[in-house]
Amino acid sequence: MAPQLYLITPANADPESFPASLMAVLSEAEFSALLVTRGELDAATYARLAAKLVNIGQGAGCAVLLEDDLALVKKLGADGVHITGGPNELADAVTALKPAMIVGAGNIHSRHDAMTAGEMDVDYVFFDEPDLAQWWSETFEVPGVLSLPDAAPGSDTRGSEFFALSTSLWSAQSPAAAMRAIAAALEETA
Repeated sequence: MAPQLYLITPANADPESFPASLMAVLSEAEFSALLVTRGELDAATYARLAAKLVNIGQGAGCAVLLEDDLALVKKLGADGVHITGGPNELADAVTALKPAMIVGAGNIHSRHDAMTAGEMDVDYVFFDEPDLAQWWSETFEVPGVLSLPDAAPGSDTRGSEFFALSTSLWSAQSPAAAMRAIAAALEETA
């Protein structure tokens, strides 16, 4: 079975020009989630970007997650937060947002990190290593997200429940065409 798709925006996306690219990519496949990354954007610019992308993503049927900003999640009506900090930040997010909103755990680099996050009532654990993601999906019930920044058609998703797409997609000459090719390859392997 093909994993559900999880789309990650590029760091420092421009609030004025990026929404058109996002809409083109969202029209090529069904995405379960959209993570709006902050990069080096200042708070006001990130809030402006997030407000636009929450509307676009939710309109396309995605759960829209913001990076590390609990207050902005609540203010904009996003679906949840993706935490890149450690266990303390993750615990704060779970306390503040669960069960009404999604809390995802990022910055996972070891089995220990994954198990610590998984015990905290998170909705998913985010991996950038296929072997770690495969181990997780075979062992635990909390969904795993596998992120491969260099994803291409035919990328090995190794049983992950969610497959995150980011850098290779947004750096393509045509992100929409790249998404079309990846989606077709995933359907063939399903």
